[in-house]
Amino acid sequence: MRLSARNQLAGRVIEVTEGEAIANVAVDVGGQRLVASITVEAARDLGLALGTDVVLVIKASDVMVAIDA
Repeated sequence: MRLSARNQLAGRVIEVTEGEAIANVAVDVGGQRLVASITVEAARDLGLALGTDVVLVIKASDVMVAIDA
């Protein structure tokens, strides 16, 4: 699959937590833990489970920066 999105991070699923409608998918990307919230239906359709190799595709209109004040 090829995508126009340039923000792509390869990683491995380390946890999938399903709620009623949303699944939180934790992914290890080079030692960093990132969490994606997707529908439970999508998580099941993709067969996401511990150890699944995935690519996170990030599309955001805003990026915020914060500091300790």
